[in-house]
Amino acid sequence: MSTTLNSKELTLVYDSNTSEGRKALAYAYSLAPKVNKQDVSQVSLSSTFVRQVLKQLKIRPKDLLNRAHPYYQQHIRGRDLDMEGWLHVVANNPELWKAPVALMGDRAVMCEPASLIYTLTEAQRKAG
Repeated sequence: MSTTLNSKELTLVYDSNTSEGRKALAYAYSLAPKVNKQDVSQVSLSSTFVRQVLKQLKIRPKDLLNRAHPYYQQHIRGRDLDMEGWLHVVANNPELWKAPVALMGDRAVMCEPASLIYTLTEAQRKAG
């Protein structure tokens, strides 16, 4: 996946196997004429792209993860990882993400709940 995002295009990183992911996708299509779908059940994410997502969200890799997920509890909890280690976990285990993430231009929002995607385009409309 290219890491250059089109400022007019809404990019959605989501899991089509979850109801929140499907809701976020429906909201995305109601907001933008073009949606760049990154369905983590079908594509793998590069650590460069994940780094960009985290930078735009202004959070640490660990903050993107659902710490209550059984896999996290069993395999990751209590591990002391450096930035690259956390990037690896986030990029290779997108099913552990707390929620879908929507990006547009230089803005990003964690869609928890899915309707938070609207805050992304509100700001875009006010700016444009």
